[in-house]
Amino acid sequence: MAKAKSLSYKQVLNSLQKKEYFPIYLLHGEESFYIDELTKYIEENVLDETAKAFNQTVLYGKEIDYKTVLDSARRYPVMSDKQVVIIKEVQELKTLDKLEAYFQNPLDSTILVLAHKHKKLDKRKKYAKALTGSKKVCVFESTRLYDNQVPNWINNYLKDKNISIKPAATNLLAEYLGTNLSKISNELDKLTINLPAGAAIDKHIIQKNIGISKDFNVFELQQALGRRDKFKSFLIVKYFIANPKNHPLPMITATLYNFFSKVYVCQSMLRASDVEIAAAIGANKFFVKDYKLAAKHYTRPQLESVIAVLKEYDLRSKGVHNASIPHGELLREMIVKILG
Repeated sequence: MAKAKSLSYKQVLNSLQKKEYFPIYLLHGEESFYIDELTKYIEENVLDETAKAFNQTVLYGKEIDYKTVLDSARRYPVMSDKQVVIIKEVQELKTLDKLEAYFQNPLDSTILVLAHKHKKLDKRKKYAKALTGSKKVCVFESTRLYDNQVPNWINNYLKDKNISIKPAATNLLAEYLGTNLSKISNELDKLTINLPAGAAIDKHIIQKNIGISKDFNVFELQQALGRRDKFKSFLIVKYFIANPKNHPLPMITATLYNFFSKVYVCQSMLRASDVEIAAAIGANKFFVKDYKLAAKHYTRPQLESVIAVLKEYDLRSKGVHNASIPHGELLREMIVKILG
């Protein structure tokens, strides 16, 4: 049996825009943003408003069983070439396995959309093999981004809106908003709604519109530590301790570990060009000056000690070898050890 066609988000979207439709769309994975976007596009664009009244059905996995899906999918369209059946929250449909026969032989006049969110489909199941083994099925797997991929995603999202953003502002947003793309896109939409095309977002715009402090964030902390600026470092720590929900210790240790690991590599390349250093450490050229400055303020043994301290406190922040010491105290201890 020919395999289902596995496409990227842009490939699926381009295919839909060209009105090249599959009888079944399996949209699954941990990142819900792309699944929601593709589902929304199909719901809003495949049928015109007149055809939607008779030929578009939206169901929710928790509220139905397989018979409801079959009855809807096997209907023929009314005064239209196609009908659309969208099943949202498919992961909640307990009898999904009963649809195996339909997956093997779907109706060409039906576009069945299976929006399976928050986790991948279990490909070991027979019904899953029926889906992924059919050339009539378009498969899109939506994977969650790693932390270091978020800044580039933000840049591309804003680029599509003809808005630019300063590198420091990108990192500030990525640190504050995490990896939830739905949350990030909502904040970016709010941020850009009143900005003219061609505008450039900086830290001041972010602070004014989102409320993230441009002076008291983990990137300002890493720069202060890189300069061995004790006053600024402990000023930021004091702010973090007063606002623990916005600055969890595991996030701080992860960011600082990433920073000092790159400083460690940078230290052996101080005679190289900024472009070469940026390529070696996987960083934006804009930030190389910060890594080079830190590399001059720490000896190699000191950097090895800092990295060990960060590993220790990351574990302690997660409950390992920690006798109920508050995270604020752990953070203060950690910064004291880093600065020596």
